[in-house]
Amino acid sequence: MSIDESHGEAVQAILRGLRDSHPLLASFVLEVPAQILHRTRGEGFWSIAEHAAHLAEVQPMLAERVRRILSEDNPEFTPFIPGEEATEEPKVVPPVEESLERFADGREEIVRLLEHARPEDWDRSAVHPEYEDYDLFILARHILMHDHWHMYRMEELWLTRDQYLTRMEG
Repeated sequence: MSIDESHGEAVQAILRGLRDSHPLLASFVLEVPAQILHRTRGEGFWSIAEHAAHLAEVQPMLAERVRRILSEDNPEFTPFIPGEEATEEPKVVPPVEESLERFADGREEIVRLLEHARPEDWDRSAVHPEYEDYDLFILARHILMHDHWHMYRMEELWLTRDQYLTRMEG
């Protein structure tokens, strides 16, 4: 696949990163002791298992965004904000093995779609109210950065001592 010069090497790096996210995530999560996977470190903190579940849950939504950018002219998206779908029932966090399997399946779909994108598709625009600019390239990069942000947070929740744990306000 030849990619136009405006994104060239970055597109290939993003695709490699997206392919590698599952093995990296799985090897990390399966290394975490079982008694730590569901531990929360304070108010507003997710557990490692919740981060893994979130990564799995967003894959179909992200694949749909990729599909829409590839098939529609300037599609409009609404922000996805976890927890906004407020239900009265407590959220059930699946076993991490299930989350990892769902993540792998969803990621395979995203990578397949992106690998079949033509060079000109990477500049196809979309509208997203959270972002000043949004296109296929930005979305693909965002997916990769989102993976790594959650993986970093999961590692921090496992290994970082309380006094050094990043506290996120607002």
